[in-house]
Amino acid sequence: MITVLIADDQPVVRQGFGLFLAGRPEIRVVGQATSGKHAIQQVSALQPDVVLMDIRMPNGDGLTATREIVARFDTVRVIVVTTFDLDEYVFAALDSGASGFLLKDTDPDELAEAVVTVAGGGAVLSPRLTPRLMAEFARRGAPGPATSAAPQHDLSLREMEVVQLLAQGLGNNEIARALHLEQSTVKTHIGNICRKLDVNTRVHVVIWAYRNGIAT
Repeated sequence: MITVLIADDQPVVRQGFGLFLAGRPEIRVVGQATSGKHAIQQVSALQPDVVLMDIRMPNGDGLTATREIVARFDTVRVIVVTTFDLDEYVFAALDSGASGFLLKDTDPDELAEAVVTVAGGGAVLSPRLTPRLMAEFARRGAPGPATSAAPQHDLSLREMEVVQLLAQGLGNNEIARALHLEQSTVKTHIGNICRKLDVNTRVHVVIWAYRNGIAT
């Protein structure tokens, strides 16, 4: 059973998401929060697997709450769900440690699948945002002063190949075909990469790759 906390200051949104998720037997909504501060309190009390987090809320915004939740609760994953698709929100959400970013007009089935994916250790990003995100990564790709030196890591040559393909936006099956591997092997490589880089999701692997000049 995947437990979910819904954090949004609008009752109609909280109720709507609750109804969307109620149709999935493997998902149970265990609580709601009306602000960022309230979300942190509810996470502490309920320990949900996944938090659906709005950005703009009173008494503590969603990005600040996401940072604190990710820092304090190792097993809790956050999906930022918002009306706003401005690039700065996407980057701020991912920098805060969120495992995904979706828009509120996401199809209900896609929302439920996103919860399942993130609970299983994956990451999600609204398909409408992926090309823009990759383009922005490319624009920001030149490493700054803090990352001008070669990044320190112990990734193998094969793992570096996987990182570069992830940065191109390829899925597991496409990476498997490109490298002539089984999909299970690709999943193992991605898990090892996340562990070695000390990040939670493949999205954060891509961020690392662009920030350190591994991908351009």
